[in-house]
Amino acid sequence: MSRPKDRPGRGGLRGWGGVTGMAVACAVTAAVTLLPLAHHDGGSAGAGTSGGVVTADRTRAEACTEPEASLPASGADGPNIDRIKERGKLIAGVDQNSFRWGYRNPESGDLEGFDIDLVRAIADDLLGDPDAVIFRAIPTNQRIAALENDRVDVVVRTMTINCKRLEQVSFSTAYFQAGQQVLAPKESPITGYDSSLKGKRVCSAEGSTAYEALEEKSFGALYKDDFDGTERDPDRLTVPNQLDCLVRLQLGEVDAVVTDNALAAGQAAQDPAVELKGKDPFTTEYYGVAAKKGSDDLVARVNKVLVDYRAGGKDSPWMRSYEKWLATGLPGITAPPAPKYRTD
Repeated sequence: MSRPKDRPGRGGLRGWGGVTGMAVACAVTAAVTLLPLAHHDGGSAGAGTSGGVVTADRTRAEACTEPEASLPASGADGPNIDRIKERGKLIAGVDQNSFRWGYRNPESGDLEGFDIDLVRAIADDLLGDPDAVIFRAIPTNQRIAALENDRVDVVVRTMTINCKRLEQVSFSTAYFQAGQQVLAPKESPITGYDSSLKGKRVCSAEGSTAYEALEEKSFGALYKDDFDGTERDPDRLTVPNQLDCLVRLQLGEVDAVVTDNALAAGQAAQDPAVELKGKDPFTTEYYGVAAKKGSDDLVARVNKVLVDYRAGGKDSPWMRSYEKWLATGLPGITAPPAPKYRTD
C-alpha cells in the first residue's frame, strides 16, 4: 500500500505532554539496540533451554487454544533462577515512556509504574531485595529479540500473551486484562474501530497486536509505510516504539492511533487534547511476564510471585498498585485476572 503525500500539520504539538513525549520518544527509539537504564557489571541474562522443553512448547503453541494457561506456580529453584541468584541482579526489559506503566519520573529520575512495581516484586522474591534489578529499556519491536539474545531475564512491558508469541517465548499467567482501542483528537470525526477510519492515517507499533488487528481488518485505513521493515522505512505509520504514535498524532502526521486501551488511557492523561474512541475495546487481551523459551523454572517462579501478588483482595499488592497508577484512567477494575494453568 502506498503512503499518501504528507498533509500539512495541525499547528504544532497538542497538549502539555507533547514536547516532553516527543523528546523522550525520539531519544529512546533512535537507538537500534537496547538502551541500558542502569549500569552494573551483570553480564548477559543467559537463560538456558533444553531441546525437549522447546519442542514441548512448540507443540503447545501449534495446538494453542488457551494461550493464557501457563505452568503451575512453584517456589522451586532451577538453572535460570540459579543464574540470576549468582549474578545478584534480575535483568528486566521494560518501557521507560509509558505513563503509569513504566516511565521515568521527571522529578526524581526514578522508573515508576504498574509494570515496574511487578518487576520489583519478582526481584524481592528471587533475591530478597526489590531494588536488585537492572532495568533495560526496550522498544516494542525488540521485546522478543531481547529474550532470544539473552539481554534480559524477563520482559514486563504490557506484552500481550497470544499463540503466535508462544512459538518464540514463554509466558507467565496473566497479570492484566486489556484490549485494543482507537486514540484520536477529541474533535476528530473518528468514532472508533469502524468505517470512520476509512482513508485515515493510522499509527501502530511494529510487532504489536494493534498492527496485527489492522492487518486483519483496517476498514480502509492507511496503516502501512512504504518500505516497511527495511532501512528505507520512514517509521511514520508503523513505528518501533508505541509512544512514537502519540508524537505523530500530536504533530498532525497521523489521524489516529490503535493501541492497547491501557496504554492509550495513560497517553490521554498526558495530552488532554486526545481521547479514546469507541465505548469499549474491540479485543480482549492479557498481559504476561515473558521469559526466554523453555525457562520453565523461572516462569513457574514468576507464577508463584503472581499468586502472592494477587492475594489479599482489595489490600493485595496488585490492587494497591492498580489504585496508585491506573485507577484514574481505567476505573472500575475490582480484581486482577484469575490465573489459568496448564494441565499437560
